[in-house]
Amino acid sequence: MANLRAMNALLKALEALNPRKGNIVSIIRHEIRQISDENRGQPIISQAVVHGNVAYFAGITPNPIVGDIKVQTAQVLRRVDELLTLAGTDKSRLLSAQVWIADMRLFEDHNSAWNEWVDPANPPARACLTTEFWRPGMLVEVMVVAAVP
Repeated sequence: MANLRAMNALLKALEALNPRKGNIVSIIRHEIRQISDENRGQPIISQAVVHGNVAYFAGITPNPIVGDIKVQTAQVLRRVDELLTLAGTDKSRLLSAQVWIADMRLFEDHNSAWNEWVDPANPPARACLTTEFWRPGMLVEVMVVAAVP
């Protein structure tokens, strides 16, 4: 009986620490893409999904596709900031980032835009890969995961 009371007290204490009290397994989806004539062929996805205290984001690509890798990276990172805000967090709480660029010869220019944007006191773990994008002129895609306070 004492163990049961102790366990109940521990559960209540853990619940009090959770900003979404009583809703530990909630899933909140933001900006669900619906298929229309203009985006036919693209997947139905959520741009952001918050589960508990973690926010997961879809790969963010430039839209419209204009400029060099620095311009596209800055555009994508502005969009990442918008989605982080929508999910109730910010770039200081990034946990990880995955970056895809069209050509590794663009890595240094991409990094200069990234380094201007990222919180230097709280940088995420990051991987950077090269890929062949399906849209002509696309040079970068960024996907992040962040903690939600």
